[in-house]
Amino acid sequence: MPHCRIQDFSNDYRVTIVIEEHPTAVIDPRARIGEGVSIGPFCVIEGDVEIGDRCRLASRVVVKNRTILGPDNTVEEGAVLGGRPQHVAHHAEPGRLIIGHGNTIRENVTIHRALNSSAATTVANHNLIMVNAHIAHDCHVGSHAIIAINVMLAGHVSIADYAYLSGAVGVHQFCRVGAHCMVGGQARVTKDIPPYVTVDGQTTRVCGLNVIGLRRRGFTADDIQQLKAAYRLIYRHCLTWDEVLELLPRQFPSGPAAAFHEFFAGGTRGFTLERRAPTGATVPLSSSAESQQPSLRRAG
Repeated sequence: MPHCRIQDFSNDYRVTIVIEEHPTAVIDPRARIGEGVSIGPFCVIEGDVEIGDRCRLASRVVVKNRTILGPDNTVEEGAVLGGRPQHVAHHAEPGRLIIGHGNTIRENVTIHRALNSSAATTVANHNLIMVNAHIAHDCHVGSHAIIAINVMLAGHVSIADYAYLSGAVGVHQFCRVGAHCMVGGQARVTKDIPPYVTVDGQTTRVCGLNVIGLRRRGFTADDIQQLKAAYRLIYRHCLTWDEVLELLPRQFPSGPAAAFHEFFAGGTRGFTLERRAPTGATVPLSSSAESQQPSLRRAG
């Protein structure tokens, strides 16, 4: 028989049914647990926690204070959700961890809360986060992303929808990874990765569009042709940074390629260069302005 408990939340009584709540699990009575939730052996659920309907927690899962787990998530053995930030600045009350719905979080994954009490680390919907991945404080992961085994996201990293990070990728703090891109295994990401591209894991350089992924996501032949034209403008025409920003919205005001200008306009860390040296590429002159507006040129 499923356990049935009555919980009092602000004088609003409701019955919460927990299916297969293992007797060895330690669950704070203040935790808000939805209907149809399965909690396995030796799990620890702290008090300031919300677990949505139909979630399944395997054994030894720890859900720390100030964590919200939406409905229909699966969390496998040994995962720790909502741990304190690994940061030299210690805050009396770190922020929250907010996880959406339909995510699969595999064994020994760690996801930490935000640094400040008013902020949140967020993971949206329908993501696959594989074994031993780490998502640090103040990260933001979109929807339908795949974060593979041993991926390490430092603080304040942003991962857009449908991004694919292969095994052992490390992402430096404050970097952004664009939508629909593919990052090869063991890449060391220290600059923003634009949307739609493939990054070679050995060199951490862009090596073309993620054409296979785009086709799988339903992009049409015309969409891909437009993205190829924008890619050539960005990486193959030997343009300065200012020229790229000027031409992109003029030549691609709509369609999927319009996302390039939006992404570049919001950058602060610089952008990942192409692996191939285009004909006529030059070494950009060093200047104080360049550090604020990095060129997309590269050495031959």
